[in-house]
Amino acid sequence: MTLVEQLSSYAANLRYEDLPPAVVQTAKRVIVDSIGCALGGYNSAPEKIARDLADMTSSKQPATVMVSGIKTSPELATFANGVMIRFLDYNDGYTSTGESGHPSDSIAAVLSAAEINKRSGKDVITATVLAYEMFCRICDEVDLKPIGYDHVTVGGMASNMAAAWLFGLKGKQFEHCLQLGIAPNNALYQTRIGNVSMWKGCAYANASRNAVFAAMLASRGMTGPSPIFEGVGGYFKAVARKTFTLDTFGGKNGAPFKIMECLIKRFPLGQYSQTVCEAALQMREKVKSPDDIAEIQIETVTTACILMADTPEKWEPPNRETADHSMPYTVAVALIHGDVQEEHFDDAHVFNPAIRALTRKIKIKPSSEADKHMPDAMRCYFKLITKSGETFSTVVDHHKGHWKNPMNDAEIEKKFRTLAKKVLPDDKINTLLARLWKLEEIADGGEIPRLTVV
Repeated sequence: MTLVEQLSSYAANLRYEDLPPAVVQTAKRVIVDSIGCALGGYNSAPEKIARDLADMTSSKQPATVMVSGIKTSPELATFANGVMIRFLDYNDGYTSTGESGHPSDSIAAVLSAAEINKRSGKDVITATVLAYEMFCRICDEVDLKPIGYDHVTVGGMASNMAAAWLFGLKGKQFEHCLQLGIAPNNALYQTRIGNVSMWKGCAYANASRNAVFAAMLASRGMTGPSPIFEGVGGYFKAVARKTFTLDTFGGKNGAPFKIMECLIKRFPLGQYSQTVCEAALQMREKVKSPDDIAEIQIETVTTACILMADTPEKWEPPNRETADHSMPYTVAVALIHGDVQEEHFDDAHVFNPAIRALTRKIKIKPSSEADKHMPDAMRCYFKLITKSGETFSTVVDHHKGHWKNPMNDAEIEKKFRTLAKKVLPDDKINTLLARLWKLEEIADGGEIPRLTVV
């Protein structure tokens, strides 16, 4: 059996009734969190571009762009909603000893596919769990960064699985959908390193757009190249550079669902800086003023250093996108302002001389000891040295929101409300939240994006 056949068989047999109550609740938690992040990202520059493109196209089978209410083609609605979810770098994440990323980005594909196929809230939950399962299981098997590929190469597959399931594809049609999604969509890792551009928040949205397009093609009889993983020019040889099998899936033989191992972010920045910022806030209490700091020494997991402290731009970020992927910058913000929130990534903060002066006092290096604790912990060793010679240190393994130090539902709702109030009045926020927490009772999943419309 090929890997595509194996994946198709698992997806075809997955039902809402197979999901334990804790998995259903976790799926609703990440959906609430992701839609909150989308509402917070609505007024961003990349989203305005995506929305403008979406508004140029009409469709006989339209899907809704959140907040604006624009009706457009399913794939362009997916792109616009995906950019919205991702822009703030505030949506959830998954880390492993292989690849890492943000499976909640696939919720954009779930929303559009569910809306146009008139699938229920239970179906939205099931497809979300399926996307997470696909994303996390493959991330466990591959590390694409050294090869030059981005995690959205895996994300596209996750969105593809969810879209195919929501389109009701079966057998060979489901397999063709995966093949049509995988063959043309392999993204470059340059998206996330060095001088980071707007595309950082758009790459997974584009993968989800392509996934919905693949489902639309397959549903009409388009065939895809096979075997897409095992072939001479397939994914194993051309992208992963290794062969792997997936012997375990959530719900089979008592195996846990991987959605239970995903984190929710406390801060709107790259997931590998979450523990570091938490440590910085602990250390802030030890000094009277940031001016008293002589040096900060940080040791953390190698991947965090590669992503968040890899080039000189991370010490002097030229834009918002680089700043939220900069460990030195976000640590300096935490120490100066006592928090890291989205307003700290505007130009006034990014180019603030006081923040830049403090970043130059920050030394960061990878720790082999921290690496040993991955993926269960993103350990950070944080040492602060004052000008008077005092030294303070802390070790943080699990930031608030990590699946081993989770936020409760009330904390997730508070985060949602803070973001949503930027675009929605209180009565709409209350209605939307009430429906999301009871998502399994919704007959038409298309109600979700429509409830966000101003």
